[in-house]
Amino acid sequence: MSIVKSFSVGHGAMYYIKHNSSNFTVIDCRLTEGETMEPIIDEIKSESRDKEIVRFISSHPDDDHIKGIVELDDEMNFLNFYCVDNSATKEDWTDAFGRYCELRDSSKAFNVYRGCKRKWMNKGDDTRESAGINFQWPVTSNEHYQSALDATARGERANNISPIWTYSIENGVRMIWMGDLETDFIERVKDELVLPEVDILFAPHHGRDTPPQKWLDEMDPQLVILGEADEEQLDPYTGLNKMRQGRSRDLTFECDGTKTHVYASEDTYSANFLRAEGRPNYYGKYIGTLDTPR
Repeated sequence: MSIVKSFSVGHGAMYYIKHNSSNFTVIDCRLTEGETMEPIIDEIKSESRDKEIVRFISSHPDDDHIKGIVELDDEMNFLNFYCVDNSATKEDWTDAFGRYCELRDSSKAFNVYRGCKRKWMNKGDDTRESAGINFQWPVTSNEHYQSALDATARGERANNISPIWTYSIENGVRMIWMGDLETDFIERVKDELVLPEVDILFAPHHGRDTPPQKWLDEMDPQLVILGEADEEQLDPYTGLNKMRQGRSRDLTFECDGTKTHVYASEDTYSANFLRAEGRPNYYGKYIGTLDTPR
């Protein structure tokens, strides 16, 4: 069994995966001083305590995805920092961006790209199983991706250097993340790759942007998670089952064999398209269950 948690952190993104192996993965960071920072850091420390391999995946270095990384890294001391190879700069330098650059340019960094291999990200051995993480994008030779990299080197917004990656369990759930990729950029690169079928899509740019129909057809997600952008900015994802994290707050996915049980921290939240199995409220209010794979 593995646990995937999507934190309710306002207009930003932060997740972790407690793998069904000796791996633990933190994805992005959006922490602000106040009542949420310390509990989230404490939870990540506690949940990762017994794991041998702990990694941080950074989708891109904009503030809504790296804020609080100084405090988190000080507590966790990340030895494995995953990001695309980039030379991003910022006119408004922050401590968080400074820590990002320090990690990005250190020996702790591993640069991700389509098809990259690494122990124990997606290569197991006699010592440890893999984490089941595979990168579908970037294709580093793509001209549009190169233009996005050049823009970040000039200090412009970094959304479109975000990678795309999947997390999957053998004979179990398949999830996909796209960082903050924007619709117009995705349209320009859509024919560069074929995406795998997935069960759960974490919508790009917190739900503001939409993958092209080609990718939606290929992925055919059972469930789309929309982040905490303002409601009027969210794409409707017409015809797809979706959960809005602005309403559900924290979402926890208990990936148990061929079933994924979904929990929300908002106890008034419901989702009628999920099958009810009457499970206890282990990780917040039990919302329902998906068959994964379907």
